[in-house]
Amino acid sequence: MSTSDFLHGPFPDPIDPPDGFDPAAPGRFFNRELSWVAFNWRVLDEASNPRVPLLERVRFLSISATNLDEFYTVRVAGLRELHRAGNTTPSIDGLTAQQQLAQIDEDARALLLTQQDTFRSLRAALEGERITLLDRAALGPQDRVFLDEYFLSNVFPMLSPLAIDPAHPFPFIPNAGHCLALQIERRADGFRRDALLPVPQQIDRFIRLPADNGALRFLPLEELLLDQVQALFPGYDVRNSCAFRVLRDSDMEVEEEAEDLVREFEVALKRRRRGEVVRLTMTAGAEPSLKSLIMDELCVAPEEVVELDGLLGMADLKELVVDARRDLQWPPFTPRVPERVQDHDGDMFAAIRQKDMLLHHPYETFDMVVRFLEQAARDPNVLAIKQTLYRTSRDSPIVTALCEAAEAGKSVTAFVELKARFDEAANIRQSRRLERAGAHVVYGFIHYKTHAKISAVVRREGDKLVTYTHWGTGNYHPITARIYTDLSLFTCEPALGRDAARVFNYLSGYAQPAQLENLAISPLTLKDRLLELIAREADHARAGRPAQIWAKMNSLIDPDVIDALYAASQAGVQISLVIRGICGLRPGIRGFSDNIRVKSIVGRFLEHSRIVCFGSGHGLPSEQARVFISSADWMGRNLMRRVETLVEIQNRTVKAQIVQQVMAANLYDEAQSWVLDGKGHYLRATPDPTAPDDRPMFSCHRFFMENPSLSGRGSAGAQDVPALAHAPD
Repeated sequence: MSTSDFLHGPFPDPIDPPDGFDPAAPGRFFNRELSWVAFNWRVLDEASNPRVPLLERVRFLSISATNLDEFYTVRVAGLRELHRAGNTTPSIDGLTAQQQLAQIDEDARALLLTQQDTFRSLRAALEGERITLLDRAALGPQDRVFLDEYFLSNVFPMLSPLAIDPAHPFPFIPNAGHCLALQIERRADGFRRDALLPVPQQIDRFIRLPADNGALRFLPLEELLLDQVQALFPGYDVRNSCAFRVLRDSDMEVEEEAEDLVREFEVALKRRRRGEVVRLTMTAGAEPSLKSLIMDELCVAPEEVVELDGLLGMADLKELVVDARRDLQWPPFTPRVPERVQDHDGDMFAAIRQKDMLLHHPYETFDMVVRFLEQAARDPNVLAIKQTLYRTSRDSPIVTALCEAAEAGKSVTAFVELKARFDEAANIRQSRRLERAGAHVVYGFIHYKTHAKISAVVRREGDKLVTYTHWGTGNYHPITARIYTDLSLFTCEPALGRDAARVFNYLSGYAQPAQLENLAISPLTLKDRLLELIAREADHARAGRPAQIWAKMNSLIDPDVIDALYAASQAGVQISLVIRGICGLRPGIRGFSDNIRVKSIVGRFLEHSRIVCFGSGHGLPSEQARVFISSADWMGRNLMRRVETLVEIQNRTVKAQIVQQVMAANLYDEAQSWVLDGKGHYLRATPDPTAPDDRPMFSCHRFFMENPSLSGRGSAGAQDVPALAHAPD
């Protein structure tokens, strides 16, 4: 099968059902947690991909380590709590918490070992490019002169060497805390003691050493600390040492009836920092008594310990991706400013009034979203702004614009989600800032996260009020918007303006909207709408009409939606899914899911947009298709425990842009795609065998970087913009 089959050709050959497969049994689903680990294997594989620039491969290794850390602190921690509580309720695929933990442990240990192998290969490749990671034994006299000064000026004030004895109990090690454990001996009398030296997280992990002729030389901070033990423990020598790193339970529980939600979250954040240890990594070959001391003091069982022969804390490797070697990184890319906005001299309201506009980030700059709100803050005709905030940057220009608008006397309401995992503290700070500026801050629901991405600006135009709305698939975060692929719909369509007002009223007043005109929202109507649309497509297939579904998202795990897709496949609906991460659906099983194919795209940009297209009896691509963008993945939490949006696209040009550009290019992609089979294996896509030998594998990321989107075009028109209703050259 060639990857172009995803768009143009027959489906891949289905496989026979696995032995013992029961279409009504839990085995029809893949396990959520193991599917996530499979995704992180794909991320790690990019660190060995020769088509990826060398320092970007280092970055992928760092990302895989960061991902795995977060997985343990949240998902594994939750499973462990279920197991300890005696919960034997199986997941949708039939595995208990204990069974999942055992399989995760086996897979994750293999992943950790492969990360070390990958790092060794990358380290050799870096040395070939004159980028060297040293240990203290390789330091020369000039290095030591430099490091003595560096240590006293930049490191020593941050250190807290800790002796371990009855008067100095074992200290608390925070989540992601990295420490050196030492057995030291006093020269004068041979007296031995144990000690700890926490590696400061607030300073760089890798110290750049002086070098000539453009070479780059780095020393890990822990190597410097071991080299400077004499300055920390005068009169002592190190007899044994090892490094260890701690991951703690980072999930949070909040009292349902908290009187002050902000204060309750501030307390919960402090509790999280003291969560139980869920994984301990140590350097291999540690002296047994030193290892036992660490395990006993941290209350860690042997199965929670991973010994590694190599570098701990690989998430920090991103520090090696330095500007001095831009030649070993992705070629520079500057996001486009839409021509339509330029035609209107930067006036966002004028550009939106002309017609709906869909921007594809990061290929088109997220600055347009910021400009939309900054212009609203300064426009005397703007009366009110309403805004959801799930994640945003520390010095958010979005929050700055909202504060400016409030200080100018406009009515500003910000819906801040305090439960955005790992951004809770940042969101509390932003909410305090907004309140000081005079904005009305609403924290949404205790039981639901507000994950919808909506801006609404009410502007006086003549004798009426016009509502301009922005609907996004991603967060209002200018930094992540440089690497996350997301969609931004700008419109002044009255129905969507009214729908936005109803959603905001729901968030602020709990009153469920009696009617939504062009919108479905979870937890009220979104899931039912999806199931209805999938069933309707199955009806078209049974009636002999063309029936297709194209969908793109981060995760697919909701059992009701998966079962609906299975039923549609059996009715004859051709279903093509682009699922970046977790996928609980088994595709390509004969007689069961043989009309479903699933691929995952992992590359330069993080696929994040959520899209679903239904042929509606006309197939895809088609002008009659029904096309939606969403903030929601197809997971139980998104569909039933969050406020999410599903927005139907009405504008003809925007629909063509989504179907014939965005989805078509994703489905056609070869260079960054992995194809999922019915056994749970992801296989790298192969080039189209009918294509010329000298044609590079098609990359959707490269295509989007090189071609403007349809609806963002200005006076030049859209007729000369490539679409992928036909295969690209």
